[in-house]
Amino acid sequence: MAKTKFYVVWAGRKPGIYRSWAECAAQVNGFPRAKYKSFETEREAREALGQGWQQHIGVKPSPLSLPPEVIADSWSVDAACDGSPGNLEYRGVETHSGRELFHVGPIPNGTNNLGEFLAIVHALSLLKKQGKSSSVYSDSRIARNWVKEKQVRSKLPRNEQTTEVWARVDQALQWLETNRYPNTILEWKTEAWGENRADFGRK
Repeated sequence: MAKTKFYVVWAGRKPGIYRSWAECAAQVNGFPRAKYKSFETEREAREALGQGWQQHIGVKPSPLSLPPEVIADSWSVDAACDGSPGNLEYRGVETHSGRELFHVGPIPNGTNNLGEFLAIVHALSLLKKQGKSSSVYSDSRIARNWVKEKQVRSKLPRNEQTTEVWARVDQALQWLETNRYPNTILEWKTEAWGENRADFGRK
């Protein structure tokens, strides 16, 4: 039986607490700069609703108990999208501390896969500028393959509504074609390790 989660919507059509992702999605999908997050218990959700989103979104987690297999000196990346297409965000954090290193978006009319791809390339670009060889963790097999192949296989159409996201993708592909990097792109094993440190916590 699936475990019940409680979804807090701070900024949406009707802020409050919802008991299913479908109910939450109805409040936030397509809503500009929506703020929402899931919690394990109703008590946590009620406390979070009163505390405000600033204390729960973009806040670094405790640097405790990384799985022993995880390389501490690494970055983790993830993306979130409130539809397909929808408002897209992606970010990167230090794996060992959860400290946010970059956060891009919302970008209109993007997809989660494109966001995961952009997050990896963004991390690789910053790491190269900083002269670091740290590994990059991503839980997206599709995005990792796109980076490896230097080719994006998205079905998102190119039109006026998707101009911004495709411009970013084209720029990322050009970067991959013209740059070498020492960083290893690794799979974040969500089933074994839980959500990665860059997760937006929205599902």
